[in-house]
Amino acid sequence: MSKQRKPRNKPSDPHAGREAERYDHPIASREAIMDLLRSADGPLSNERIASSLELSDERDLEALRRRLRAMQRDGQLHVDRRGAYGLVEALNLLRCRVQGHRDGYGFAQPETGEEDLYLNAREMRSLFDGDTVLVAVTGVDSRGRSEGKIVEVLERGVTKVVGRYQEESGIGVVLPDNARINQEVLIPPKFKGEAKHGQIVTVEITHYPEGRLGAKGRITEVLGEHLDPGLEIDISIRSHGIPFEWPDAVLDEAGALSEEPEEGDKKYRIDLRKKPFVTIDGEDARDFDDAVYCEKRRLGGWRLWVAIADVSHYVSVGSALDKEAIERGNSVYFPERVVPMLPEVLSNGLCSLKPEVDRLALAVEMEISKAGELKQFRFCEALIHSHARLTYTQVAEVLDGGSSDAVPGKVVPHLEQLHALYKVLRLAREERGAIDFETVETRIIFNAERKIDAIVPVQRNDAHKLIEECMLCANVAAARFFERHELPVLYRVHQGPNEKKLENLRAFLGELGLGLRGGLKPTPEDYQLLIEQISTRDDAHIVQTMLLRSLSQAVYQAENLGHFGLNYPGYAHFTSPIRRYPDLLIHRAIRSVIRSRERSKLVQRVRGASDLTKAQIYPYDEPAMAAFGTRCSLTERRADEATREVNSWLKCEYLREHVGTEFEGVVSAVTGFGLFVELNDLYIEGLVHVTSLPGDYYRFDPAQQRLVGERTGRSFQLGAAITVLVAAVNLDERKIDLEPVTLPESRKRKGSGGGAGKSAAKVSGKPPRGGKAKDKAKPEPKPKPKSKSKAKPGSRSRSTGGAQKRSASTTAKKAGQGASSGAAKRSPKGS
Repeated sequence: MSKQRKPRNKPSDPHAGREAERYDHPIASREAIMDLLRSADGPLSNERIASSLELSDERDLEALRRRLRAMQRDGQLHVDRRGAYGLVEALNLLRCRVQGHRDGYGFAQPETGEEDLYLNAREMRSLFDGDTVLVAVTGVDSRGRSEGKIVEVLERGVTKVVGRYQEESGIGVVLPDNARINQEVLIPPKFKGEAKHGQIVTVEITHYPEGRLGAKGRITEVLGEHLDPGLEIDISIRSHGIPFEWPDAVLDEAGALSEEPEEGDKKYRIDLRKKPFVTIDGEDARDFDDAVYCEKRRLGGWRLWVAIADVSHYVSVGSALDKEAIERGNSVYFPERVVPMLPEVLSNGLCSLKPEVDRLALAVEMEISKAGELKQFRFCEALIHSHARLTYTQVAEVLDGGSSDAVPGKVVPHLEQLHALYKVLRLAREERGAIDFETVETRIIFNAERKIDAIVPVQRNDAHKLIEECMLCANVAAARFFERHELPVLYRVHQGPNEKKLENLRAFLGELGLGLRGGLKPTPEDYQLLIEQISTRDDAHIVQTMLLRSLSQAVYQAENLGHFGLNYPGYAHFTSPIRRYPDLLIHRAIRSVIRSRERSKLVQRVRGASDLTKAQIYPYDEPAMAAFGTRCSLTERRADEATREVNSWLKCEYLREHVGTEFEGVVSAVTGFGLFVELNDLYIEGLVHVTSLPGDYYRFDPAQQRLVGERTGRSFQLGAAITVLVAAVNLDERKIDLEPVTLPESRKRKGSGGGAGKSAAKVSGKPPRGGKAKDKAKPEPKPKPKSKSKAKPGSRSRSTGGAQKRSASTTAKKAGQGASSGAAKRSPKGS
């Protein structure tokens, strides 16, 4: 082996000044160390790096050792078996986040946004969902997926697991509730505490799986019995790692705040207390973070004021409140329970724009033309006094020409102006070509025992829509503000469909005789035009579902790439700093301009306001903002998954009382292993497994989203009406098994057998209509399929009609349905 060549020259350190400012005893910066390793022929030991950097003092060597370890932890360096450090980028390694799958395999998601790498079950043996790892690309598997191998675990994403405690012959294990975690956690007898067999517990991981050895843990909390009311939320919160307890430092800071704004805090603000601002929210809302006021302009058009709670005044950079808000990222809204981003003294108190009290706000005044175009805007630190707390229902009654005792007469003319402005903004939205999907939101109604009493759709009226349009205007103004003031901020970015999704969409549309304009780069107008063209078709909801699935998820990022769904060149979340951390960052950025020495036509200032530099109020650079974007997007997905999981559990619990009952439904998704059916009026999904369909071999046709029988020609297509029977419900896995009773009408090949309706049910071995599942003869079990993933085009699945089905999730994972607006909230006020 040839001797490794020593780097010829000590690299210059362009960041030496920065290091000198930060440390009393500085050494080479991370950048200098990485430049040194790039110039070397291969990985270097600690000693060779120290020699090349001319470090010999004991304190310098210790500082270097710590810096190298930190760079290794952050995924910049990798240490080989000989203890030598090499650049991860030079070794072709990727820093990834692990995503587990219920079937034992997983995926490594590169932080650079590249294509996910498949991790087989062997690789996943030592990993948990959420771990941060270094991965080497090893090749391509039989399905064409890039495959990876774990080189190093950088950071564990799971420290605690929630699950059911099982004990047999003195040996205890916890079976994780999170389907993405497949490892059981062994509990030594001395660490089981007061836990009893079958209880739901929280376990702290003491030893992570390694080699053939599994994970071990210590039970720290007994949550309760399996079906205790409200337990599903406690489980989801802990399973997804959502912070729910306030640290002492946060409670101390929150406790030191007064109940009302101090008189000193009201100084140096634009006084808007005489303007009749109102808040408009749902009946069950507790935090009021936005207030609106609108008036007609003499020269035509409108002047719209949107005032947002001034959270940044109370939550300072680097404070305990700030650090905890970063950890939480957003408030999480479960049915009848909220895990807030900020303590209630702020979210429901000081920062809630309650009626008839003074409140600090960050406000934007906007001039909007007769055509609904945002012409001018100005931001200011304001003092407001809400004149009424109104609900959507109350405002809708007034706008429909009625009256409401809860709506003061003095604000009615301004509500009418808001309504007139809304109509113009709505027309402008249509002319702009923003995508307008018809979706149904639902609300769960509980009884006294906290069991589901009903699942009802949320009816959106003009009051909902006018507030949404006001918030959109304010968010657009915030994005435009930073076109003038080039600060690193977080934008809400929603990109169009990628090439693969677009290809699948066009194949589906082509089978229906439809087309999407725009070539490889369709615009929002192209999408909206197609939605309008299909509005009168019977299969409109099918086409709309496929259009929605073709879109990507909206994210937070520092680079402004526009918002495809809303068709805005720039969009930033400004209107909910109580419940979303990106909005709080936007507020700080605007405040940094208002209070800095820089003058702007886009802000209003008052004499006496402090002249501070931007850096003092907004100490963030591009890398920090990129990290915030990744973090906030992650916490948003976490909230979505947690709330979706709770809703699935509740719906499964509801249907346990309806096993054997028939329901009308619609095929909401088609896969190689069966049909997902949404039950009418309940908005609950379950699976009709392919083995429950009339006996035949079924091919999955991805272009038309259907299963087609080879012998009979019978097809089951997305959007088809179907009558099903609830056969079984698995609460632990949130799965609902359905069986067909009356099949969709379908064209069959000439001379083929297999009729519809009752005859088909008979072929499948189904019970008489209305029969209970427990009365059925138990079929022979069928071997469990290896994967739930979609079959390749041309693949086929055999239906025997009597074999036991394999369950699937109550909610099919819809790829790309995340063009949603923000963290989960039952009545979002803007995208």
